[in-house]
Amino acid sequence: MRRVTTWAVSIAAVLMALPASAATLTFYREFAPEVPGTVGTGWARATFDTDLRTMFVEAEFQDLTGPTTVAHIHCCTASPETGTVAVATMPGTFPGWPVGVTAGSYQGTFNIADSASYTPGFITNFGGGTVAGAFAALLAGLDDGLGYFNVHTEFARGGEIRGFLRQVPEPGALVLLGLGLLAVAVTLRSRRRG
Repeated sequence: MRRVTTWAVSIAAVLMALPASAATLTFYREFAPEVPGTVGTGWARATFDTDLRTMFVEAEFQDLTGPTTVAHIHCCTASPETGTVAVATMPGTFPGWPVGVTAGSYQGTFNIADSASYTPGFITNFGGGTVAGAFAALLAGLDDGLGYFNVHTEFARGGEIRGFLRQVPEPGALVLLGLGLLAVAVTLRSRRRG
């Protein structure tokens, strides 16, 4: 009976660690130079609340060769982690993006149920002509490694630094998954001894 209970608790812990229908999805990446001649660095994070239909964007950057002009998310390239593609979010730039600096930080929250959060081309070409389709395409593209956060400067008008955003697991899910796997390992070990 003890083995069955331990096994059941182990399975429950593993299942609880799996996201059922995550309301929050976070994508993160450190920036890398996009063009030769820059040593700019930094990071970007985009957190989506799928229930509230918001996108919270955070970024930090420093050591850019030229002053900033615009920043936004591009999506969806033909292959993961490589290539270039047109802008997906925020036609022009993120509102309030620091312009004319070589170092800085940014935070902004956007209504991703609003067509103004996407470029018209992204809605048409990737979203099937709808905002809901654009949202789904953006999340799918980021999940597949096809979207990148790009910081453009006067030095590199096409983009000085960028990072292909990748999903970050929720810390609580990782802890639960680890506990579940530990319980499974203990159960298997005790079975071998018995």
